[in-house]
Order: sequence, then C-alpha cells, then structure tokens
Amino acid sequence: MSATKEEIAEFMKSEFPQAKYKIEAVNSSGSILSHDIGLDDLRPGGTVSGPVMMGIADVALYVAILGRIGIVPLAVTTSLTINFLRKPTAKSRIIAECKLLKVGRSLVVGEVSLYSDGSDELVAHVVGTYSVPPTKNKSENLQKIST
Repeated sequence: MSATKEEIAEFMKSEFPQAKYKIEAVNSSGSILSHDIGLDDLRPGGTVSGPVMMGIADVALYVAILGRIGIVPLAVTTSLTINFLRKPTAKSRIIAECKLLKVGRSLVVGEVSLYSDGSDELVAHVVGTYSVPPTKNKSENLQKIST
C-alpha cells in the first residue's frame, strides 16, 4: 500500500505545517525534495547550516518510506549519518535525492544525496535508518513490503 505524492504532501502539511520542504517527486524507490534557502537557513560564513541539510535529508527519507509503504505516522529515525563534502551556495535551493536501499519489516535504510540547485557536485551524503512500527496484522506488513 504505497502513498502518492499528493497524499504525502497533504499528510506533511497537516502534521508538519512548519516544514519548508517541497516534494518534487516520490515513488516506491525514493524521493526528491527541495528547500528554498532563506536568511534563517544560513550560518556564519554565508553557507547553509548543517541542521538544515540534515533536516531535508531526514524528511526526504521519511517521504520515500511513505511512498513505499503508505502513510505510517509513527515511523521514526533511528540513525542518521551525514558527510559534509563541500560548501553549498546560499543563493540556491538545496535538492535532496533519496534512494531506498533496504526495506524490511521493521527497519528501512536509505541514502540521500544533497546538491545545491544547478550543480552536479554533492554537498553532502547521508545514510539513514527508520524504524517502522509493527501493524496488527503481520500479513499486511509483508504485503506492503513486497509491493
């Protein structure tokens, strides 16, 4: 039972109204999100702050998971590792491209590549794991994973 881009966008708007991210694309294997950069997103030195980049990576992974298994509000991050590779520009939005690597019954692992819009060079690489809560019906979980 996957969720569409529109269903996920509506869920995110309802549950995370403070989020500034835009869902560009989502399917059963990943997602693409963007985040417009404003003054609140910058750190000294005129670059995008680490927490902003970690935030969009985390949301991109969450959106990709919802695209694969449907709306599961209580899926939570269990780990998130980020490697900052180069300084992103403060004048372009951040693009997050997420790819799901392993979707299991209770854990999902994915990677996110972060770019400054208009550049092909990675600004950061992220690997994250989410815990998916068990459903009441085990066969329902298996069906979600196999589709």
